[in-house]
Amino acid sequence: MTALREKQLLEDVVASFDAKDERLQTIVEAATRHLHAFVREVGLTHSEWDAGISFLTAVGQMCTPERQEMVLLSDVLGVSSQMELTSAPSHDEATANTVLGPFYVAGSPWRDEGASILESGDPGPRVIMRGCVRDTAGRPIEGATVDVWQNASNKLYAVQDPQQDPNNLRGRFRTSERGSFSFSTVRPVAYAIPDDGPVGRLLDLVGRHPWRPAHIHFLVTAPGYDPLTTHVFDSDSDYLDSDAVFGVEESLVTTFQAADHQRGALDAEFDFVLLASRDTFRSDREPGT
Repeated sequence: MTALREKQLLEDVVASFDAKDERLQTIVEAATRHLHAFVREVGLTHSEWDAGISFLTAVGQMCTPERQEMVLLSDVLGVSSQMELTSAPSHDEATANTVLGPFYVAGSPWRDEGASILESGDPGPRVIMRGCVRDTAGRPIEGATVDVWQNASNKLYAVQDPQQDPNNLRGRFRTSERGSFSFSTVRPVAYAIPDDGPVGRLLDLVGRHPWRPAHIHFLVTAPGYDPLTTHVFDSDSDYLDSDAVFGVEESLVTTFQAADHQRGALDAEFDFVLLASRDTFRSDREPGT
């Protein structure tokens, strides 16, 4: 009898939706079905339901213009990475997409090729980062925008730290006719995601750490190509095999190595491969094909 009542309840709830937007209807129906299935699967009790509501309320109350605890929850549950796997176009030759992260700030300053993105003092080892942006056929992409941001040696991004210049360790670059870009920076360090709120308490309860391996963020865009949001990870960093937000892909790990030149900086290289947008594929075809 209970199973029949549960089935009828779910059917009644789903039948009550009459969204004007077809996609919204699909999403709300699916979310409802999965939520009901979750409650049935674990045999959720009233006290557990109440604890869950309290937890989600606390997550929402922790959100501010500077901190998005709900996105952080999505990150640590792997949902943000799943979104990238689901929504990003798939191509074996293209660079893997990863999570944007909570510390991206639009409108970073434009910088010349080879310029430093360091605006504040930092004791960390210097790094010269260089690479090329190309398409899946290996052709360089001129004029692509390479937007970069990373943390300082104190483990904080500029948006977290009032002691740093707001533009510290951020910048935008245009690729050359060879598709190349380069800039100097400091070596990124591993850091803990904000763990002083409800998401941090959840990680502690389930026996997980809050640490991310050292990385530099990149947002690479060019007309006619799908935007690429990704990281480049330091191969010597801890936590590569246990990233708190599940953002590491083996193909995104590179070596920060001693350089041949006399500038006293480490060298790091990484090439980005962009996938032509579906509209571009269509425009390249002959009419009728």
